[in-house]
Amino acid sequence: MLPHINDFLLNLQASHYSPSTICNYERDLEVFDYFLNESNIEFDKVNKRTIRYYKAYLTSRGRKTAGLSNGNDKQLGTHSINYKLTALRVYLRYLIDMDYPCPLPPEAVKLMKAARKYPQAAELNDLIRLIEAPTPESNIIGLRDKAILETLFSTGLRVSELVSLNRGQIDLERQEFGVKGKGDKIRVVLLSDTAAQWIRRYLQSRRDYFKPLFIRYSGAIATEKNGEKMRLTARSIQNIVTKYAKKCGLPIKASPNILRHGFATYLAEQGANPAALQ
Repeated sequence: MLPHINDFLLNLQASHYSPSTICNYERDLEVFDYFLNESNIEFDKVNKRTIRYYKAYLTSRGRKTAGLSNGNDKQLGTHSINYKLTALRVYLRYLIDMDYPCPLPPEAVKLMKAARKYPQAAELNDLIRLIEAPTPESNIIGLRDKAILETLFSTGLRVSELVSLNRGQIDLERQEFGVKGKGDKIRVVLLSDTAAQWIRRYLQSRRDYFKPLFIRYSGAIATEKNGEKMRLTARSIQNIVTKYAKKCGLPIKASPNILRHGFATYLAEQGANPAALQ
């Protein structure tokens, strides 16, 4: 048993840690204690090399865990391993704070770097199916959604930029508009012929004078003249993309970013520089 482990757990309770957190810390430290016993390493002999071996042990499929006689074939992810390392760091910090012997400082237990997750790429044919999923002939919502999807794909806009657009800033004759991006820099964004066409048809079908380019059609009608409360939110755009992705059976997880990423991929294939999106 690790030294002063019961005192450590009582201290967590006195510090108002949740019961589940205390239980997780106890379980994770049991794994470390089991590792030390299996490796014939005394706690007071723990050093940086021990921690490296412990990380390797946690990443192995055949590791044994506390209370188990058989190996565990399930490979731990980076986050799960870091939870166990964090529990060890908190325990070591407690020993130091209480002036108990501690073999190494908590800072010596380095967390593992999580692998960067890259967005899933959609095939161009899948993106076309997604963009063509709305039925603009049915009602104004279908018309709006068609304009939104065409605009997202043809411009590579961020969702925050899309929902902030106002009717007055869109020049449909020149098929362009200005948008404020990172660092408050204004950049000119060009619309494709198709996107401009659907935005024009959508605006022509509207019978309001609200300022936002894309508005909602559910809930209470805004009483203020500019209709700011009618503006679609980023969550609304997410829901729209998800709805049509399910409708056309898109094979990957749907989000507005797949349209943005698809636009960047299309630019690269055409020989353009996707860095322009930044």
